[in-house]
Amino acid sequence: MTSTKIPPNHPRAESLRIREKLIEHYNEGVVASAGLIAHGRGEAFDYLLGEKTSRPALKAMKASAMMLLMAKKPVISVNGNTAALVAEHIGKLARVTKAKVEVNLFHRSLERELAIGKLLEKTGSNEVLGVGEKASATIPELNSERRRVDPHGMLVADVVLVPLEDGDRTEALAKMGKKVIAIDLNPLSRTAQKATITIVDNVVRAVPKLIEIVEKFGKERIEKHYHILVDFDNRKNLGESIALIEKRLVRLAERSQHLPFGDDKHEV
Repeated sequence: MTSTKIPPNHPRAESLRIREKLIEHYNEGVVASAGLIAHGRGEAFDYLLGEKTSRPALKAMKASAMMLLMAKKPVISVNGNTAALVAEHIGKLARVTKAKVEVNLFHRSLERELAIGKLLEKTGSNEVLGVGEKASATIPELNSERRRVDPHGMLVADVVLVPLEDGDRTEALAKMGKKVIAIDLNPLSRTAQKATITIVDNVVRAVPKLIEIVEKFGKERIEKHYHILVDFDNRKNLGESIALIEKRLVRLAERSQHLPFGDDKHEV
């Protein structure tokens, strides 16, 4: 339950519901205080993208679906914000891709690990790695608490899905020869730039849509869609996302010249 009643006709109703969900899980020990700041940064980029799944994001999702289906040891990495926003979808994505779910935190504490693990298990994740003593291995060349990983999960994974920003670990995983799929609203971030595939979209839209695509591809012969992964160019796709933001800003700037001051649906 959210602590504030949000009118269904509020122009920012969905955004406010997401904020309330994060606050609720912050109070329950799942989300770190820094996670609230990170969400605000992502939300600003979502404004620039028009708060909808773009064509470049959809292309990245299709390539990601293929990569996950072809992976031998895929792992879905989960932090507090991801658990708070899409916990119920993480378990389903893990099942349809035969991936393992692993908690990995920058602001790490046993209490947060247990809270996130409990939430994930409650919402459908069968086994949650990386909690407490399970995170007994380390990622080389990484000094933050994110270096602690599960020896049966991320350490031996060939493909790692990293929802939300995580630049240092994305870079370190890539150096280990792993393929990294990132979900990041900021196409300029180090996470987006260093990942093998970057889905520039809001995690609340991206994960359910990714499940849908995986289920569709999984019912057909993998070879039929292999070209999607082979032809995918992450640098080019990121450029398309940046160009999309640029075009949208130009249109908004031109439109604002003809609007009364403050007439903006994004104003809160």
